[in-house]
Amino acid sequence: MKDSPPQMSSRPSRMQIATVDFVVGAQAARGITVVIDVFRAFSLAAQAFSQGAAAIIPVGEIAAARQLKAAHPDYLLVGERQAKPLPGADCGNSPTQLQRLDLRGKTIIHTTHAGTQGLVNAIQADEVITGALVNAAAIARFIRARDPQTVTLVRMGHEARERCDEDDACAALLAARLRDEQFDAAGIRARLRQSPNAARFFDPQCDWMPQEDFELCTEVDRFDFVLRLDRSQALPVLRRVA
Repeated sequence: MKDSPPQMSSRPSRMQIATVDFVVGAQAARGITVVIDVFRAFSLAAQAFSQGAAAIIPVGEIAAARQLKAAHPDYLLVGERQAKPLPGADCGNSPTQLQRLDLRGKTIIHTTHAGTQGLVNAIQADEVITGALVNAAAIARFIRARDPQTVTLVRMGHEARERCDEDDACAALLAARLRDEQFDAAGIRARLRQSPNAARFFDPQCDWMPQEDFELCTEVDRFDFVLRLDRSQALPVLRRVA
């Protein structure tokens, strides 16, 4: 089934959409910036807020994340490097594992190899939101409501160094919806299942990336909210926007 076109304003769009990659792309991003990490950072972040989390603090460096955890023992530390959970963390970067935790009212410290690196480096952007398939429709509606002149889609890729099919697909879906173009959203999961980057979810030896993570990360439009980076305080914080 083809993706239904979004409802657009009748006025001519002035929106310019740029697609960039990795940390260098995040650093150069302007306008409303969507930092995309489908497998798995921002799918997990959306999952966390759906479970009642109050806030997520994205952190680039492991040492800084651990220092923040030491200063705030009541915060939860969630993160990975090379997809594997950080030793001593409360949870790895797995939405499946996250479902086992009570997150109601909790603040989460989140550090990953790709996604959080993009958030902390998008310092030139007017506004920063996370990008994932699970809330793609909400992201498109949020941006259209803002009607910005410039939108930058940042594909963080595999370990912020290689393009990957899932982030490419998310960027293409968002761009199509913003331009009121057709896109086969219903076929994304099947296409990504054949992607080399998805193979780890189906490898029993990669128990830190369970198959359930693939299903959760590829459920398009599951959540009807956006995660926006609040940069008004000393530490940037992701918050849920309906």
